[in-house]
Amino acid sequence: MTTTPAPPLPAAVRAVGEAAGAAAPISLAEVNARAELMARFDRSYLVPADVFLAMARRLTDPRRPGGPFRALTIDGRRAFRYHSVYYDTPELRSFHDHRQGRRLRFKIRERVYQDSGERQFEIKLKGGRGDTVKHRRPLTGEDTPLDPPFRAFLADTLRDAYGIDSPPVLRPSLTTDYVRTTFVADGERVTCDVGLVCDDLRAGRSVRCAPGLVLVETKTAGHLTEADRLLHDSGVRPAVFTKYCGAYAALRPGLPGNRWRRAARHAFGAQCPPPGPARS
Repeated sequence: MTTTPAPPLPAAVRAVGEAAGAAAPISLAEVNARAELMARFDRSYLVPADVFLAMARRLTDPRRPGGPFRALTIDGRRAFRYHSVYYDTPELRSFHDHRQGRRLRFKIRERVYQDSGERQFEIKLKGGRGDTVKHRRPLTGEDTPLDPPFRAFLADTLRDAYGIDSPPVLRPSLTTDYVRTTFVADGERVTCDVGLVCDDLRAGRSVRCAPGLVLVETKTAGHLTEADRLLHDSGVRPAVFTKYCGAYAALRPGLPGNRWRRAARHAFGAQCPPPGPARS
């Protein structure tokens, strides 16, 4: 009996797997102790697989001054499946607040760590310095972000941070699925996502990231990281891209999302149609 060979892995998956396999491990407890970064500056890049691999080799080199970046490792795993459900108002207030660059903007999501089953309710805010500040509470059993205790947590967080009321109506709007590998040094993290798939729960459409691209996010409490500088030296600049807003720019071309359109076309290619007439 003959067996059909498995299809080759996408270039981005191969590159991240090679980089993670060559790196020394670091435990989740040590990551949280050395680089938890609940308040941080994030920069996003859409990185070709070969450029990513060259950057990763520099960061994980044992001879790196200050010590090499290490790969988050849990139960022998270095790649982890993430599933997120984003919540927004019926008129997509969160999307439009980000589009307009409002200072008092927020994102609301349920994050599922599929390999462990852990679930978190997360609220991402914009801090006074332009940094990202994350607030979270664990979800257990049949909990959902729309249950009263989590609506109260959201209301308290928005009132305390911004002095504003929580939206009276929230609905699931978008899901994202991807595989993440994380490299860590003191005070710095580099997350590397591959296989990103975004589903518009209200319109019933989906888009998938190009197989040769790694979505790299640098996370630090301060200035440009070594990863940022290596990418800049390779001609890769920060992308105006977030999973939530970039996906909507691709999935709903009628939305006024021009600030993300270029990066969305880079990420999703022909799946990202040309913009149509703007509507709310």
